[in-house]
Amino acid sequence: MEITKKGVPTALAGSQPVVGEKAPTFKLKNLEDVYVGTDTLTGNVVLLSVFPDINTRICDLQTRHFFQVASELDDVTIVNISNNTKEEFASWCATNGIDSEMLRDEDHAFADAYGIWIPEFEVLARSIFVIDRKGMLVYSEIVPEMAQEPNYEAAIAAAKNI
Repeated sequence: MEITKKGVPTALAGSQPVVGEKAPTFKLKNLEDVYVGTDTLTGNVVLLSVFPDINTRICDLQTRHFFQVASELDDVTIVNISNNTKEEFASWCATNGIDSEMLRDEDHAFADAYGIWIPEFEVLARSIFVIDRKGMLVYSEIVPEMAQEPNYEAAIAAAKNI
């Protein structure tokens, strides 16, 4: 699969998961160095908000947007994923006064499992995945242009409709 970065095509490594099938498993560390993943999230509706770098404008907007709507999504767990460092995530959260689940994909195992690793830039492609309580993937969006925001409304509607 290809996406663009400011109009220039770049390839994603791997195969993307298919809606209607079991979501790929993952296990990543949060800011407290506790592993969070499919085994700890099973039983919840989960919205995975994935982005290339928290310290960029669109990634910041995406994370803030989902943080703001989190209170409206009573039965939905929102998880943010990037290959930013623990220090970068902690600094961003502290600076912005946001307490949110931030998972770091340090060895891009999550990116490989979901087919969203961009080898050329060594980041994860901006994407949204919604997983139901049984671990099935019910929504997937890999944003075709890295510099654009995801379709928030579609992702939130998918999460609410479970």
